[in-house]
Amino acid sequence: MTTESKEQTVVAVYPSHTLAEDAVKALQLSGVDMKRLSIVGKDFHTEEHAVGFINAGDRMQFWAGRGAVWGGLWGTLFGSAFFLLPAIGPLLVMGPLVGWIAGALEGAAIGAAAGALGAALTSVGIPEDSVVKYELEVKAGRFLVLARGDAALIERARAALAPTHPSMLTAHGA
Repeated sequence: MTTESKEQTVVAVYPSHTLAEDAVKALQLSGVDMKRLSIVGKDFHTEEHAVGFINAGDRMQFWAGRGAVWGGLWGTLFGSAFFLLPAIGPLLVMGPLVGWIAGALEGAAIGAAAGALGAALTSVGIPEDSVVKYELEVKAGRFLVLARGDAALIERARAALAPTHPSMLTAHGA
């Protein structure tokens, strides 16, 4: 059995980027490796105005007119990308999920891009019925916080996320 097959994923859903960021901070305080976390969301309507993107290695800094909208997360999570997916729209992704989506898009037909988020989630062992729920949550403007790792990491992540009151908190692949 490979290490990959032993890994599990916990997914928490939040109604705002502020609550999702609070969840990531709770995970960080509990000692969860930030390289194991991803966050995805599409509703970035704020009064702040982006002035650019800077790519520095596997991190990206997002600057806004009055400060960084996601400043704390840009510096904490590894890997960031902005995708424009049919049927979902603009999607900001941070963490390993960036690679999973990019992998799903590689070689995909133009029409298949709409399913890139679902394909990425399925590729890490999330069942299709749950993938559909998560895609609907993202389309509705909610945010997903994902942690991926062994059973001990998932249990620590669940314990850290529960007090943050996600609207959904589910472990997959146990």
